[in-house]
Amino acid sequence: MRLLDKYIVSEFLRFFGITSVSFVALYLIVDFFEKIRMFLSNHATVTQMASYFLFSIPMIISLILPAAVLLATLMTFSNLSKSSEIIAMKANGISLYRIAAPVLIIAAIVAVSLFYFTELITPASIQKAKNIIKSDIQKQKTLGFFKQNEIWYRGDNAIYNFKMFDVSKDTLLGIVINYITPDFTIQKRIDAEKAEWKNGQWVFYKSLVTTFDDTNTPVLEWAEKKVIALPEKPSDFKIMQKDAEKMGYFDLRKYVRKIQSEGYDATRYLVDLHGKLAFPLVTMLLVLIGIAFSTRSERQGGVMQSIGIGVIIGFSYWIVHAFCMSLGRSGILPAIFSAWVANIIFLAAGATLFFKART
Repeated sequence: MRLLDKYIVSEFLRFFGITSVSFVALYLIVDFFEKIRMFLSNHATVTQMASYFLFSIPMIISLILPAAVLLATLMTFSNLSKSSEIIAMKANGISLYRIAAPVLIIAAIVAVSLFYFTELITPASIQKAKNIIKSDIQKQKTLGFFKQNEIWYRGDNAIYNFKMFDVSKDTLLGIVINYITPDFTIQKRIDAEKAEWKNGQWVFYKSLVTTFDDTNTPVLEWAEKKVIALPEKPSDFKIMQKDAEKMGYFDLRKYVRKIQSEGYDATRYLVDLHGKLAFPLVTMLLVLIGIAFSTRSERQGGVMQSIGIGVIIGFSYWIVHAFCMSLGRSGILPAIFSAWVANIIFLAAGATLFFKART
């Protein structure tokens, strides 16, 4: 059995390597043609473009690994079935479950590796790739940053601090704005619970405006609701907000706990937090489905049929997963359910097909 396991593993790894490299190359080619106009208009150097694509590869790998595992499984077992090797194994008393064991073990290793890869490598590479585009190529000044789970932004004559920016609603939460003179003397301070972008202006709620006169005496002005003119628009703050994709699981969990403890709605981030656990495990579920489909009829199929089936199954998962995640972010579905429902559906389908296959 050890020799047979090595043979199956070698076949699987061969197809896995081919599909992974092909997916990465295809993604890079498409991304290049999407951004070529931007590169040329900003006179990007070859080094800058190469650096951007280099730092994009970890993100691409984290996205395509489940699909690569699925296609590799389909192609491996389709080839074994077409050449009657599956029949020969069964004739020697080896069940399909035992034949599939090495691939399932590899899928489990890939799932664990994918989790730690997206935890330790992907967030930093995504941030670096975006910095190359914004700072090095487009020459945009960095006026703000995300530090200690808060947003800091440097305006023309003020320093902004926000607890959170709700991108979907264009709403700032936990606001502190300090207006300063060139010699860094505070002229005015604004504290507010939140501010919403409505009709091209910022509407502040539960705001306290503190103005310092010539004698440095504070003058307080409280308002339940007030329009305050700010030169910045929501688009100026969006690039500062820390996206879930730029955080690993543990950083995101810490951020979710922080904003929840401060009384803010963390639904969107909570969905992404559960999604970071659910997504890597799909590799094992897709293996079950891939084995069941590729062995359902011996001596049939082939590489092209396997690719076709893989594309259909892969797109089906992406559609269900993305749809349920969007429902979770909007609050229609519970956060944990929206992140795991696609896995539950495909686990049920995969287990049913796998255990109904002729062993």
